[in-house]
Amino acid sequence: MDGQERQHAGWTVREYDAGASGPAVLLLPGGMCTTGFYDDLAAQPLVRASSLRLVAATLPGHGGTAPLTDAGVENVARRASGLARDFDCRVVVGHSMGANVAIEMARLDEFRGPLVLLSPSFSRDDESRFLRAADRLAGPLGSLPYRAMLRMVGVMMKQLKVTAARKAELTAEMRRNDPGSLREAVRAYLEYLDAHGTLAPGLCESGVPAWVAFGARDDVGLRDDERALLAACPTVELVEIADAGHMTLNEQPRSVADLVLQAVRSADG
Repeated sequence: MDGQERQHAGWTVREYDAGASGPAVLLLPGGMCTTGFYDDLAAQPLVRASSLRLVAATLPGHGGTAPLTDAGVENVARRASGLARDFDCRVVVGHSMGANVAIEMARLDEFRGPLVLLSPSFSRDDESRFLRAADRLAGPLGSLPYRAMLRMVGVMMKQLKVTAARKAELTAEMRRNDPGSLREAVRAYLEYLDAHGTLAPGLCESGVPAWVAFGARDDVGLRDDERALLAACPTVELVEIADAGHMTLNEQPRSVADLVLQAVRSADG
């Protein structure tokens, strides 16, 4: 697999097919994840035949990367928008927490291109109960819940429908996380969700084309009011990815590739 990790403007990035002549796409992994989680998407024949240039960037403070002094989603989104400009990216793909950063890029009017949003949380109610519980316990227990979470990564990844070798790779990537950095990042993220109540109106009002996708077995979802609002929004398409849980980009990379190519065609049009 081409694309070695390197540093760019304070980000850990992995650029696939750097010499490709097609449009560039910024890929933002989810919380605890790294650029390597996008290897499956980058390897898809549809993607490779498209001559796309994919630029994956680990969220600061995740996957063992250096945290930002300001871990707020707004700050991360502004910095990610700068990254998109640096690499001339026409489309942003975000998974989980990375999808929330992509939403904020559009909400702040920092990025106007199409978005592919894989399992975003539009409100605290949508987020995984496990993550919300870890944040509550972190109040009295500090980073201890996140230390426990990292010890349990292997168990958490057992349900992932990928090869044993790939599962081992992804588990090792997640174990690179620092518990203290995770605690700060998750707290800032949930406080951001609380401050806005729901992000669904903001995404629709941004006017950017967006594909909002969830795995059929995803433990992150939408409140009924959010689903109704997004279903009625002319610039948003809701997608369910069959035979997948939260990690659609690894379990069903072909389906994700289809969405990315739709977004690229939209940007070109």
